[in-house]
Formats: sequence, C-alpha cells, structure tokens
Amino acid sequence: MRILTSFLLFAALLLASPAQAQFGKLLKQASDKADEVLSGKSPLSEETIGNGLKEALNQGVDKAVTSLSAQDGYYGSPYKILLPEEAQTVINKVSALPGFGNLEQDLTERINRAAELAATKAGPIFVDAIKGLTIKDAMNLLMGDQDAATRYLEANTASPLAGEFQPVIRAALDEVNANEIWFKAVTAYNKIPFVKKTDPELDQYVTQRALEGMFGLVEVKESELRQNPALRNTQLLKDVFARQDK
Repeated sequence: MRILTSFLLFAALLLASPAQAQFGKLLKQASDKADEVLSGKSPLSEETIGNGLKEALNQGVDKAVTSLSAQDGYYGSPYKILLPEEAQTVINKVSALPGFGNLEQDLTERINRAAELAATKAGPIFVDAIKGLTIKDAMNLLMGDQDAATRYLEANTASPLAGEFQPVIRAALDEVNANEIWFKAVTAYNKIPFVKKTDPELDQYVTQRALEGMFGLVEVKESELRQNPALRNTQLLKDVFARQDK
C-alpha cells in the first residue's frame, strides 16, 4: 500500500507545474486515486457489470438445468408438475374402469419424466438468450430486486423458449408413453354417455409448467447469489455483486 501511494504522489510531482495551485490540484488527485484503488472502490465499467450478470445467470441456469434434468429433478422436487384440472375430470370418470386404476400417479410420473428429459436440452437455449443481455440494462438489473435478472430473462425469452421447448416435450411424452396412456384414457372417457367431450393438450401444459419450474429455480439461484457472498466463486462475481451489497 505504501509503495502504491508513494508512486502516485511521485507521479504527481513529476507532472506538476511550478505553480503552487496546480501542484496542489495534482497532489489531491493522486491522493484520491490512491485511496480509491486501495479501498477497492475503483468503479466498474458497464461492460464488467454486464459480464458479471451474464456469468451469474449462466451459473443459475446451469444449476437449474442440472438439477431439473436429473432423475426426480421435477418429480421429486418442489417443481413437480401436477396434472391439469381438465385431466382430473377424465381420471375421476375412468379410474374405475379396468386398466385405469393407477392412472393419476402413473401419468403424473410420466409427464415429470418428460420434463426431466426435455430439461437436458434446455441449456443451450438459455445460454443464447443470456448472451442477448445488453450492457445498457446491466446496472438496473444489478441494483434491482432480488429476482431482477431472472424476470428480465423470463420476459425476453419465455415465448421463444416455449416454441423451442414444446417439440422436445412432445417427443419426450412419446418416449415415456405418456401421450399413448393419455389418449387411451381420453378415448375411454369420451365413450361414457352424457359426458362433455375433452382432449386437453398435454404437451402445451407440460411445457408451460416445466418452464415455470425452470425459471423458478433460476430465480432461487439468483437470490442466493445476491444474498450469500460465499457463493460468488469467481473474482468477477465478487466484484460485481459487491456493488449491490452497499
């Protein structure tokens, strides 16, 4: 610290004019700069802040994708996807029929397995969206609410993500035979006299719930990073989020 301070003061002396006023001004500037550097208050550039937020979101997304794509990532977590209300009507009617006694539990597990399979392919989609975060918005997000970055990401990516995610969900539902089981249940239900015919779209519903769970977990990770300095495992994260701690 003494070496840095001495260097800055020496530089001021070399650059100073013979005028006492100019010398005093340069001396103060050198002293202020020394204090700023030594105290860690040197301002971060907008680019640095933007990169820090992108790194934070990348970490949050990576942890969310890894967690939700694991076995029971959805099914055994707070983000478990339950059947839509319309499906309950079908289940209540056909559960007494042969072969449908365990329909609700079986179908619930299968749609969550589909979401877990789809989550493995979500990472690159989120990463591309994070790259679109502009430097202009970085400071507002940094100094905003605990979920500011997640809400920004959700507002700017939810629609295109759903468009990319739904075909994956549809294929995953086929892979775990959820669509086949649901089709059989709806067919049996629609044969019951006097019932209102129904056929809710499982893939659209599961896509919506899967993305809600994904964003929910990203939000949790963002909040943890903001509140717990020990989780900031790179110097960039430490420097950037130190700004919002003040």
